This record gives sequence, C-alpha cells and structure tokens, in this order.
Amino acid sequence: MRLRSAVRRHPVVVFFVLTYAIAWGVLPFGTFGAYAPLVAALVVAPLCRGRAGLVELGRRLVRWRVPWWCYLLAIGVPLAVHLLAVLLRGEVSTIAWAAAGDVLLVALVRLVNPGDGPLGEEPGWRGFALPGMQARLSPLASTSILAVLVTAWHLPIAFLVGGDVVTTLVGLVVGTVAVTFWYSWLFDHARGSVLLVLVAHAVEGAVQDDTLLYFGLWLAVAVVLVVADLRWWRRPAPAEATWSRPEHGVIL
Repeated sequence: MRLRSAVRRHPVVVFFVLTYAIAWGVLPFGTFGAYAPLVAALVVAPLCRGRAGLVELGRRLVRWRVPWWCYLLAIGVPLAVHLLAVLLRGEVSTIAWAAAGDVLLVALVRLVNPGDGPLGEEPGWRGFALPGMQARLSPLASTSILAVLVTAWHLPIAFLVGGDVVTTLVGLVVGTVAVTFWYSWLFDHARGSVLLVLVAHAVEGAVQDDTLLYFGLWLAVAVVLVVADLRWWRRPAPAEATWSRPEHGVIL
C-alpha cells in the first residue's frame, strides 16, 4: 500500500527511476534495455491510475484520426533531413540509394519490434511521461526536462557501439535533444497520438546516418520549431496531450 501510494503521488518520477533501472541494469551484460520505457509505462500506469491508465495509454497508441498533414510531416521530415544531409555532403553521385521498399521494410520492422527504439520508447516517453508533465507544465518546460532525461538515459549506448566515443556522444546528445523537441511538437499537434510519433521515429531510424551534420540538421529543425511556434510552446498543452486526471500525472 505504501508503494502504491508513493507511485500515485509521483508517477512520472517513479516511471523515470524504473526506466533507468531496467535499461541500465543490463549494461553489465553488454546490452542496453531499449524496451525499458515501454515496460515502465505498463507497470506504473495501472499502479497510479488503475485500469483507466492502461486504457488511456492504449488509446494513444492506436489514435490514428489526426490531421492529414501530421502523417505527411511524420514521414516527410525525417526523409527531408536525410536527403539534405546527403546533398550538403556532396554524396549524391556516390551514395548507394536504398530502394523505397527496403526503407519501408526497415521502418515497419522497427514499428512493431518492442526491443527497438520506436515501440520500446515512445509509449513511455510520449505516451506516459510527456502527458503527465504537461498536466502542470507548458510544452516547452515539459519537453526541456524530457530532453535532458531521455538524453542522459541514452548515454551508455555511446560506450557500447565502439568507435570514436567522443564523436558518438556529441551526436547522441545533439540528436536526442533535437528529436525530442520534434516528437513533442508532433505529438501535441497530432492530438496526443503516440502512433504518429511511432511512425516518425521508425522512419527516422530507417534513414538515419550517424554523422554530426545529420544530427546538426535535426538541431536546426528543433530550433525552427521552437522559434516559429514559441507562443504555442508557452501555452498549456492541448487536452488530448495530457492525462485526463492531472492530479495523478504530474512530476512535481
């Protein structure tokens, strides 16, 4: 009863603690628990909100009735960032272009694989944590906090992939912070749809390249989104992008 009471009082805090514990707990075995946010959300949501918590999380995962342009941006923005990086590097004549079918297949696999980034992370980051924080904080404040926590959570990956650790860390930090702002903007404008963010994340992962230029372009996208839509970032989040019972979904 005491544990459940603590979870009810600070559900988002408990979610992050559990997410870090699960993902980092397997590091001694040479792996990283990318599925941790999904597991943590499935554990904390019913503890703090009962069956209603799981139902609301599930509805976000299948919410497909959103403005048509959200689908266009979810797919088009990652592709545009990738193509622009290729053009700026001057690799148009030498790059081995992947067939559209191959990119689609990779994206679909990532979309349904709970051990991969999109399905393993988005139900937790955007499905549980962000709506909880936005119940009391503005989208800008919520996303800034989320960007720091999500980026720190990813840092051990730089030491697992090998290669130049410093370059990998810089790219990881810049890229993760940038796409966190992009995903938050898309999530809120898509009426709190985790499905749309899943699609965007899966497409981005299917075309991603690990260059600083690529991650720098994502940073530029984030800056444009904040500067061009600053008034929206400072307003209360849309009702669909917060928990239906704010008192059980805050980080404070």
